[in-house]
Amino acid sequence: MSARQLVLRQRAELLRALCCGGSSEGLESVLDLLLSWGMLFWEDYQNVLVPCRGLCANTRVLLDLVYTKGDETCRLLLAAFKQVLPEAQRAGLSFGNCCTADLENTRDDTKELHGTAIQTLQTDRPDLVRRLRDHIEGALEALLHTGSFTPSDCDEVQLPVYTPSQQTRRLLDQVRSKGEPAAKVLLQYFQQTEDHPSPSNQELLAKCLSYQKKLRSTVSAQSHFLRTYGGTSSLSLEDIYTEGQLELAQGGSEAQPQTGALGLEDVVGLVGTLNQEADTVLVSGDAGSGKSTLLQRLHLLWARGAALHDFFLLFSFSCRRLSSVQRELSLRELLFLHCCWPDGDQDRIFQFILDHPHLILFTFDGLDELMQSFSDSEQRHCCPTQCAPVPTLLFNLLQGSLMKGVRKVVTSRPEAVGPTLKRYLRKEVLLKGFSPGGIDCFVRKYHRDPMVATRVLECLRSNTALLGLCHIPVFCWIVSKCYKELLGCGEGEGSPQTITDVYLMILQHFFQRRASQRNTMGIGWVQEHQDTALHLGQLAMEGLGASCYIFTGTELQKCGVTEEDICMGFLIRSKDLSSSTNCKHYEFLHITMQCFFAALYIVLNNNSDRSTIPKLFQPQDKQQQPGFHRACLGHCLTQQEGALKEANKAAETPNLQITATFVSGLLAQRHRSLLLLSCPGPTLDRKSKQVVTCLSKGMQKHFKSIPRPVEGEKKSMHAMPGFVWLIKCIHEMQDSRIARDAMAKLEVEHLKLTYCNIGPGECTALAYVLQHLRNPVGLQLDYNYVGDVGVEQLLPCLHVCHSVYLRHNNISDDGIRKLIEKGIQCEHFQKIALFNNKLTDACTECFAHLLKMKHNFLSLRLGNNNITAAGAGQLAEGLRFNRSLQFLGLWGNKIGDKGAEAIANALKDSQTLVWLSLVDNGVGNAGACALAPLIKNSTLEELWLTKNCITRTGVECLILALESNNSVKAVWLKGNELSPEEVEEMTQREPRLTF
Repeated sequence: MSARQLVLRQRAELLRALCCGGSSEGLESVLDLLLSWGMLFWEDYQNVLVPCRGLCANTRVLLDLVYTKGDETCRLLLAAFKQVLPEAQRAGLSFGNCCTADLENTRDDTKELHGTAIQTLQTDRPDLVRRLRDHIEGALEALLHTGSFTPSDCDEVQLPVYTPSQQTRRLLDQVRSKGEPAAKVLLQYFQQTEDHPSPSNQELLAKCLSYQKKLRSTVSAQSHFLRTYGGTSSLSLEDIYTEGQLELAQGGSEAQPQTGALGLEDVVGLVGTLNQEADTVLVSGDAGSGKSTLLQRLHLLWARGAALHDFFLLFSFSCRRLSSVQRELSLRELLFLHCCWPDGDQDRIFQFILDHPHLILFTFDGLDELMQSFSDSEQRHCCPTQCAPVPTLLFNLLQGSLMKGVRKVVTSRPEAVGPTLKRYLRKEVLLKGFSPGGIDCFVRKYHRDPMVATRVLECLRSNTALLGLCHIPVFCWIVSKCYKELLGCGEGEGSPQTITDVYLMILQHFFQRRASQRNTMGIGWVQEHQDTALHLGQLAMEGLGASCYIFTGTELQKCGVTEEDICMGFLIRSKDLSSSTNCKHYEFLHITMQCFFAALYIVLNNNSDRSTIPKLFQPQDKQQQPGFHRACLGHCLTQQEGALKEANKAAETPNLQITATFVSGLLAQRHRSLLLLSCPGPTLDRKSKQVVTCLSKGMQKHFKSIPRPVEGEKKSMHAMPGFVWLIKCIHEMQDSRIARDAMAKLEVEHLKLTYCNIGPGECTALAYVLQHLRNPVGLQLDYNYVGDVGVEQLLPCLHVCHSVYLRHNNISDDGIRKLIEKGIQCEHFQKIALFNNKLTDACTECFAHLLKMKHNFLSLRLGNNNITAAGAGQLAEGLRFNRSLQFLGLWGNKIGDKGAEAIANALKDSQTLVWLSLVDNGVGNAGACALAPLIKNSTLEELWLTKNCITRTGVECLILALESNNSVKAVWLKGNELSPEEVEEMTQREPRLTF
């Protein structure tokens, strides 16, 4: 196929590939190459790149123009696309026979034809754009000095909205318009810069290296000890750090191939980039998942020169600290005052930062703790020396109006980042806590005594509910810290089962530690320390109401917090702020600890208003409203003693939900005897009934929103994160009657919980509640992080599931073995989907056993795993005896011809199979010919063989088989080894072949 035909045939794909990131950088880079190769005239370039016209429109003009210029220009266009587009964006495109050597020859020929300075600027344009972008200031000075440029020309080149590459292109365009003298000045400057670095540059480099050394020292000192939930002891980050599970957020497409585990440096690396022009990477994860610790680890590695070698300077910021800054700041003050002040030459070092944005890394920890959400109406701020409010500075940094080209890494809980900010993300990385191996690693690092570590791990393995919670690092830390209490509680009822149990354990641990000094600890330990709990609880609740996480001594005094309360260890000194001001500042060990104390205050305060609990559960009603990201806790507390004076200040909905979860757990019947000495029984009963009522109303609201099913489809409910939260609250109460009542009116055949951040802990809660469903459902948990531990937690509700969908959940063979072992015993269990997990041949024997034992099993989908021909052979043993299977999917494995032959052999007598997919499995002609009898003799309707290695010989066998079977609707063969002519001919012969 000619290059011209390829451009025409792939026009939509080429357009999409170049425009998908929303940035014009790709188009401009393609134009640079075509200009340098002499395929476009300057007038062509101006006609294509019209500033007021949209990116897609400009790209269409280029495609039209190149098509009219003929086959050679089209060939070079495809070559330019291949050179410019990253691998992910050019996947699926065909570039014909364009060759790098031919392109170099074309470029050399072009250079020989042109001799003027202006022509040199054109032929060397790609190199000049790449090499001059770090020397724009010097080039402009040279042009000003010779009179070639005016100050207004310089201003036009250096508009802040341009990236460094775009500024360089504007400079080259301006120089071209000024004529040959200006072009000679620029080329002469470029030659001098390349050959002779100026002494002043060398001196500046020495200053910058000195500043880098100081900054590394500062960052290292700040990162050496664990800063999050480690304030009661000096935990070395190096000794305790354990990697969490990182995953790209855009994992939803079934066409996406498997990728290896992400490492720390992949956070700022190229992998997973969606928008090349954007600079901001979001690391999102639930409270306690280890986001701050991950950043701290990155900081320490950079400070030691062990990672992030591409970044010369690193500036780290805490959004919690930035929230307390009231005055306006310039970017310079933000960097130097809040990170590290240079010992000298501040102006030149700051200018170096402005001139080399690609060498700088900013990190912002805890965007969800910033007291202001972002919107497109936010004031635009482009000037690095002009002062502005901190939120304005931060938004413009993240969105790219300020310091374009600087890489920024931001951590946040997912709910706090709305669509406004997500438009400006380079990519999003999800942090999903510890894997089972990570839990083991953390516990062994925390406990230097191997005997203690082994006992703790044995205790966790015997309590799978607690093990499921420990994938969240903050819970793992609590369990490790409170190991004596954990080991002393034994198994069964007394063993921690819920999040509330875990936090009561650390409460007891801290109180016990203080009490042991006076030997007064008894069974009424909550009552004994009730004053401390109320003081800290009031401080916590008022802080949540005002989105305040750092407290002054005055605020502590207002809530009655004493020095003895502080010594308990729940509050720690905020060193960042305390060292920069004359007064001490305090914060809770962790945001979840603040939520727990707020919940304690709501439960233990006898004078609380009756509307407090209903209003605490209210924000979930509003979650569907556009732009609703924060709920006002102050509104819940306006009539309560000690309530906020400024009731309109916002608090995060997630923090309210965590608080409400703790309130549910504290009011559970199992904790009644513990709290009864501190709060009258009737009061506890009233509050407990309020929680149950709120949960019931919340569930009913979800059930009422279920749409009527379309005719012929199952009635389904697509649950939102608020539904999962309510389920977790019900689980915290540990009352099967409440769970049964909650499920009594849920009448659906399909429950969809995709992309709901469901981990092992959520699986425990779901199983606890869903096991009370009256009728079987299909449970869809695709694109979460269930893992092997979560699979084990789901087993109690498997008997009410006719279908289980667990696509993209990081499940291995171990988890599947347990699921199948239970599933064989469940009468209703008929379907399972496990696309894109970590399954190997080791699990296929389990599936074979399932197929042999369950003669009502209908659907098995194992796509995009690591199953080979050996696994397919094992699976075939089960298929041979099964008389019910209708759907079999093995897309994206490695079964090859031998595996296809084994599958075909096993299914040749099947009277039930309707759909079979062996897409992308390395199947060749032998496999295709083996599958042909399956078409002849079965009930098969669709056979998917896309993206394999089948040639004409194999297709001929399939055509022959189709001649004797009219029930087959389609055989999919796109992406095999067939020429366009063969495709056209075979489509004519057999329309059911789909290419």
